Amino acid sequence: IKRWCSEMCVLMLCLQIIRTVCKLAYGDAWWSAAMMADHGDRRQSVSRQPSFTLSEWTDAQEDLMDLEAEPQTPVFDLSLDTRTEGDITTLSVTPVGLQERRGSNVSLTLDMCSPGCTEPYGYGAQLSPRDQTAKEYLREGTNTLTPSQLHTRAIDDQALQAEFYETPMNFVDPKEYNYPGLVRKNRYKTILPNAHSRVILRTADEDEFLSTYINANYLQGYGGEERAYIATQGPTVNTVGDFWRMVWQERCPIIVMITNLEEKNEKCAEYWPEDSVTHEGIEIKVVTVTQEDDYSLRVFTLKFGGEERSLRQYWYTSWPDQKTPDKAPPLLELVEEVEQARAEAPPTSGPVIVHCSAGIGRTGCFIATSILCKQLRSEGVVDILRTTCQLRLDRGGMIQTGEQYQFVHHVLSLYEKQLSHIVEE
Repeated sequence: IKRWCSEMCVLMLCLQIIRTVCKLAYGDAWWSAAMMADHGDRRQSVSRQPSFTLSEWTDAQEDLMDLEAEPQTPVFDLSLDTRTEGDITTLSVTPVGLQERRGSNVSLTLDMCSPGCTEPYGYGAQLSPRDQTAKEYLREGTNTLTPSQLHTRAIDDQALQAEFYETPMNFVDPKEYNYPGLVRKNRYKTILPNAHSRVILRTADEDEFLSTYINANYLQGYGGEERAYIATQGPTVNTVGDFWRMVWQERCPIIVMITNLEEKNEKCAEYWPEDSVTHEGIEIKVVTVTQEDDYSLRVFTLKFGGEERSLRQYWYTSWPDQKTPDKAPPLLELVEEVEQARAEAPPTSGPVIVHCSAGIGRTGCFIATSILCKQLRSEGVVDILRTTCQLRLDRGGMIQTGEQYQFVHHVLSLYEKQLSHIVEE
């Protein structure tokens, strides 16, 4: 036993010497990376080799599946090491620049300056060369795909993963929002709205930052349409009033909710009433509730200051926690339903609000799919990379994981085949 203890002491001393030498040579980042290498590689190997299943279409579309025998919509089995989207326990801060790493396929990795970093990264501050390069990539990134290229690309896992990792996330440095009390306004303290496109709530005291703040961003739509969407976090108990203020202020006709209220932990507060309620002077009353196979539809009337408006909430519940949906058609049907409802809304209506829990993953997939379906119908091609870059310019981290990026490609591939099938008929 004494000999064994002695040998262990020598071994520990050797490890400490190696660690010290490597830290001096390569910095602290080397040690944390080395400690996480095996665990990280295992996570990424799981995400890069997903299992697939054929997407299930309705009976009327069964003959469409004969068009191609290749697997269609991915089902990603992340059972080895998966974490909930945006879960605060998955967030890790590494001592590298904001855009040094591109993100993780499974867990959300936010890369920011280490505490005490003196590199400026605030609103109006000069960007570092690395951050400037990331912004340029997001402004210029493009990869237009014809239908045949889209179908080939959708099953090229390696190419999609490489493209996903090369695309900067564009997360916000928390130092940019150094305001006392702001933590109460954010569901996740490291997922913050990009300053240039954030929604600013109108208030009598505009100098009071907290009263103007909500974790939400305006997003461009198809063809550069300004403020076509608002992407936001799932409201918390502390921000339900702010959420309804935003709905009224922006004249939003539609809310798309893509999360359950709880998925192992709370993902979103139940911000709507069973019958009626008043928030911030806005009277919210439920008119009808319709339950469909994959989502529920609530129609509200909102009253404030003698004015009355109608609002529709689509609550999509068929997106499983920690995975991508195993069926594309329900998502495509919801996209078309929301698009039709928006076309029927009053001309003075504002953006469509889309939220999940953090407001970047599932939210990003839905908005990207909506934009790209329009592009495919109008132009006959899609540019998923360009759309992703534009979304991330407006709100960092949109389309959060590599699996979600693959899923968007599969959905668009299926949608193109659906369009082609209709044309042939």
